[in-house]
Amino acid sequence: MNIDTEILQMVGIMPESLKQELLHYANYLMENYSQKTPSEQPPVKKRRSGILQGTFVLPLSDDFDEPLEDFKEYME
Repeated sequence: MNIDTEILQMVGIMPESLKQELLHYANYLMENYSQKTPSEQPPVKKRRSGILQGTFVLPLSDDFDEPLEDFKEYME
């Protein structure tokens, strides 16, 4: 038995109030499905890494790697 036949049999034995709810839910699903089709969504552009390399160069002092004066007592 395929899914269409099972759905039709189940709908056939439902009371009218449930059929109405099923119709509302089916409409809701179709609206959401139609909004999420992949053909309507713009393609995702991949970002390239390293395109700004060398653009921002900070001026570092010559003694950048030397210990700070504030921490001299802790270093001893």
